[in-house]
Amino acid sequence: MKQTQTITPPYLQPGDVIGIAAPARKISRDEMAPAIRLLEEAGFVVKCSTNLYGAENQFSGTDAARIADMDELLGDSKVKAIIAARGGYGCMRIVDAINWNYLKEQPKWIVGYSDMTVFHAHIHENFGLQTVHGTMPINFLKDAESTQSLLDALCGKTVNVETTADASRLNKPGIAQGELIGGNLSLLYAIQNSASDLDYSGKVLFIEDLDEYLYHIDRMILSLKRAGKLKHLAGLIVGGMDDMKDNAVPFGQTAEEIIRSHLEDYKYPVAFGFPAGHGVKNIALKLGARVELDVDATSAHLKFT
Repeated sequence: MKQTQTITPPYLQPGDVIGIAAPARKISRDEMAPAIRLLEEAGFVVKCSTNLYGAENQFSGTDAARIADMDELLGDSKVKAIIAARGGYGCMRIVDAINWNYLKEQPKWIVGYSDMTVFHAHIHENFGLQTVHGTMPINFLKDAESTQSLLDALCGKTVNVETTADASRLNKPGIAQGELIGGNLSLLYAIQNSASDLDYSGKVLFIEDLDEYLYHIDRMILSLKRAGKLKHLAGLIVGGMDDMKDNAVPFGQTAEEIIRSHLEDYKYPVAFGFPAGHGVKNIALKLGARVELDVDATSAHLKFT
């Protein structure tokens, strides 16, 4: 039975164990070493999953190996948080075979972004547990603020977010309250009508994406709209829409403009330019937590309540 109110896993304390797995693309020891050192210097014990450095074509091991790694960390009572080493593609291949039931007895933080949107949505919808959309070990050294915001979120410190100014001209002013859901637009589109699909009604939706054709953005937003998922939102937050691609004959709008054009019928506030997603800034967001979104013509503020 789906939860009606989300559960907050226990916040981390110095000395707690953080598990790292690679449920999608493969990663090397050299790529992971700086992040492991950073977590240890922050006072945590790091447990690497058995097959963390495995390789099966582009994946970090076979589907079975990646499932086993997630089960290993989920079933370990000492592990208080599980962080995906990196994104890529692979989570959808294994989400239905992972033993998520461990979370019923041992709630713990699941962390990542991009392909990890599949896990965030599945956990939120089926287990009512808060998760963290945030930077991953492969990116820990790229931006200190983003990495610190992740550590702060895991330790229960307040992480409120303000927009950058570059896209604020598209804002729809207003104030919204509700649970924060979302993640990568392509994955939200891909999990529609599955066991991982989200209930959007009354929620504050966050979306971001990378390396998509502009007409794909149009198609995905229209798909969500036609499915009724955008109609009853409390509010919408648009993060990074980075490295978008176009055809030889231009689409004629930016990704942000495409999104804004399909929201004219709705009265809820919409904020553009949030520093979360695939860009350098990827401030941690607690998905499933209640938030207040305050949007005006030039800025927006997200407060976790």
